[in-house]
Amino acid sequence: MDYRREIDGLRALALLPVILFHAGFDTLSGGFVGVDVFFVISGYLITTIILAELERGRFSIVKFYERRARRIFPALFLVMVICIPFTWFWLLPTEINDFSQSLVAASVFASNILFWRESGYFDAAAELKPLLHTWSLALEVQYYVLFPPFLVMFWRSGKRRVLVTLVLVFVASLAVAQWAAYANPAAAFYLLPTRCWELLIGTFAAFYLSQEDRTEFGKVAGELGGWLGVALIMYAVFAYSKATPFPGLYALVPTLGAVLVILFATQRTTVGKFLSNKVIVSVGLISYSAYLWHQPLFAFARHRSLTEPSHSVFLLLSVLTFVLAYFSWRYVELPFRGKTLSRFKVFLISGVGSILMIAIGLYGSYKDGFISRLPSNIVWESLGRKLDIKGDICVPVGVVDFPGVMACEFGDKRATKSVILYGDSHAQAISEYLNTKLIQKNIKGIKVALEGCEIVPTIINSRANVESKRDCSKKLSSLFLFMKVKNSDVIVVSRWTFRLYPVGGYIEDMPYKNSEGGVETDAKYREYVALINGGVRFDKEAKRAALEQLIEVILDTNLRLFLIYPVPEIGWNISRLNWNHYQSSGALLDSISIPKEDFESRNRFVENIFDSFAGRKNLIRVKPSEVFCDTFVKHRCVAQHNTVPFYYDDDHLSDVGAKLVVDKFIDEIGR
Repeated sequence: MDYRREIDGLRALALLPVILFHAGFDTLSGGFVGVDVFFVISGYLITTIILAELERGRFSIVKFYERRARRIFPALFLVMVICIPFTWFWLLPTEINDFSQSLVAASVFASNILFWRESGYFDAAAELKPLLHTWSLALEVQYYVLFPPFLVMFWRSGKRRVLVTLVLVFVASLAVAQWAAYANPAAAFYLLPTRCWELLIGTFAAFYLSQEDRTEFGKVAGELGGWLGVALIMYAVFAYSKATPFPGLYALVPTLGAVLVILFATQRTTVGKFLSNKVIVSVGLISYSAYLWHQPLFAFARHRSLTEPSHSVFLLLSVLTFVLAYFSWRYVELPFRGKTLSRFKVFLISGVGSILMIAIGLYGSYKDGFISRLPSNIVWESLGRKLDIKGDICVPVGVVDFPGVMACEFGDKRATKSVILYGDSHAQAISEYLNTKLIQKNIKGIKVALEGCEIVPTIINSRANVESKRDCSKKLSSLFLFMKVKNSDVIVVSRWTFRLYPVGGYIEDMPYKNSEGGVETDAKYREYVALINGGVRFDKEAKRAALEQLIEVILDTNLRLFLIYPVPEIGWNISRLNWNHYQSSGALLDSISIPKEDFESRNRFVENIFDSFAGRKNLIRVKPSEVFCDTFVKHRCVAQHNTVPFYYDDDHLSDVGAKLVVDKFIDEIGR
């Protein structure tokens, strides 16, 4: 195929927003759409190559995968290898374990599946994962595995049938993406079935441009089409945000923009000449290496800083990204793309490299992130164990005769007396110690959840499909019937701070920031809307109504309710704070705390709601703040004392912290 400089320019146009978005520049709140532009480019380029060779009867699957191996593996292996020592010295055992799994997944091009499955409360913030960006590479390779064999198999049936089939796949993929963007955003974002339509847009462009008798666009059409394409991409970059349902119909804007550039931005147009500028093309040429380097640099910088690094730091790291990208492009990418190495050597190096990365990853995971490196003479509760994000003490499953209710048993499973645990990740954090105490007391624990719903069913994640969540109240009614049948005490635990999107932030802004510089890594998933009386609400009183309704309905069951008040948020990741201090001093910090006023001002609204139920029959109020605030240190809420950590991260309790809270009410359970 003929080289098109403007395509490399389009690569640069896609790359720069992605890097600046990951660097935290809020102005480019939709910079992530650069990846979608890359998908379109990739679909166009590989289809163009395959079609040209099929037309000449010279297409070879082996040769195709050889080209892909020359293009993908060398720079990828280099970045992965460079990441390993920094991971060893700078990351916690739990983070090393996560990195080890991503090494394996990236080596077999399944990291998109891994990161999809890791989505959850206790998943490390996305920006802290050095290999997170390999999800898009994995998705493209999965497309490469399926698409060329499809073309080869159906080529003889004619282009028309091939195109009709691809159009049907495109429509189905886009429809699934639109549904999943609301119903299951993580799956929609990471998986091939909801993304392949974007690559197919590029494929359709290749089919059109491969026609010898196609209609040539005039200069005016070329100018309008090309600049419209650029405008659509830029609109998405600046107008979209993490709250945009993606990659459904909204993703049509940047992807159609990309295909318009491909179709119209020729050397006869000003947009084509602009994208063919030497500087822009140079950025595009090293875009693959730059994409590989930027995420590890940003992730390790965030790991080493107790607060979010400044924009100046990220700008310097961005410059370093391009310096490293140039050298890896010049001395790694280009030599491997040349004819110096035979096909056999390319496949051999690719295979050996993959096996080596897989072996290192499997060993790191087998050793549990090399947790044995932590000295036994130090209390490591907050550092040495990562809670199981897939179900904590037990995994809830659907309950027959109670639609929407999920439950599982823990504690003394043979006991007749039981207690119900209902909550989010804060319930998960106390579940292990609660399990131990229930076994001692011969009481069965029943962990319950509502399928597809929040703990407060009238509160809905802002990215979720509001219509699909309207039946959550029905599921809650089903749960209350289940509770009555079990005739058990009920423990309700949740992180009660969240903001109502998009107005919110009146008290409980996310992510949480304490008054002494501590900033929560990421809590933007805690942006909700409220369904009150059938309408969508964003205001403060909507939250009050939602919380009051939940408590009132549980109390109406006449079961005893153990209502756990807010656990103080800290603003610092206790694990990270300790690890950084340990590396420089060989010990944990003696004490970590925040002003009590920080907690009180942030939680006054919720606690006033809970206090309004004081005196109600069967209500037992449990206040974690009475454990951690104004106790160990006057006028402060303590997250660690005498080197003993009470928290796992910035708001979830460690084993010791869970013990302190559970012991406040455990003797009342079952009475």
